[in-house]
Amino acid sequence: MSKLGLIQRPNYPKISGLLSLPFLLFIALPLFAIFWRTSFADLIAHLGQTQVVNAISVSLITSLIATLLSIIFGTPVAYLLARREVAYRQIIDTLIDLPTVLPPAVAGVALLMAFGRRGLVGHWFDDFGIHIAFTQIAVILAQSFVAAPLYIKAATLGFKSINSELEDAAALDGANAWQTFRYIIMPLNWAALLSGCIMTWARALGEFGATIIFAGNYPGRTQTMPLAIYLGFELDLNVALTLSVILVGCSFSVLMGVKGLLYHKLEL
Repeated sequence: MSKLGLIQRPNYPKISGLLSLPFLLFIALPLFAIFWRTSFADLIAHLGQTQVVNAISVSLITSLIATLLSIIFGTPVAYLLARREVAYRQIIDTLIDLPTVLPPAVAGVALLMAFGRRGLVGHWFDDFGIHIAFTQIAVILAQSFVAAPLYIKAATLGFKSINSELEDAAALDGANAWQTFRYIIMPLNWAALLSGCIMTWARALGEFGATIIFAGNYPGRTQTMPLAIYLGFELDLNVALTLSVILVGCSFSVLMGVKGLLYHKLEL
């Protein structure tokens, strides 16, 4: 037997598992504390409160619309970045990433300066009696501003993974650009687009900073679940805990769904 066969290699998985434990506990303990502090009876009781129902309703409606807008307007951008050589590509790509790293307060101020009544373009809408700031439209714009980049990045990576020779083959068979996109590109990219949609919706659902500055915190109109948590923390901690449990549960389920979807695609 060679000397190499007698060497005992360190158990790297076990060592890395022990070294990972402090950070995993740091992440898990605060989340567990929310569920530990909230009993099932309290959760059911507070779910029936008008404030909670309104916050959930506003959050679901606005986040779904923001996700839909991200799909409609973000898909062409993602395809452009993935399949075409464009001038100033790096600048455009950085511009798309910028909302994800900006402080949320800066995003809110920027939206207010652009779409407020005295904003860069907002005053034009105001002349026609269309007010954007401090309405549900402002909530949707704030959510779209911070969440749409997630969809665009996921869609771009998906489009890049498709072999361009398939498009050339479709063109040789007589397919036009729309037919190629619909019957070749979209079916091959469905997992990336779906995961981008889910991540965008989850990010929009949890948006807080830009929303409170640009849309305000008006119950039943612009108060989303994160805003209701902020107000509930000052007035009624049980309401804040109830909404926190819902958001954590939704976020965890969404992330698990995305990871399961991508894992299933890789297995195929």
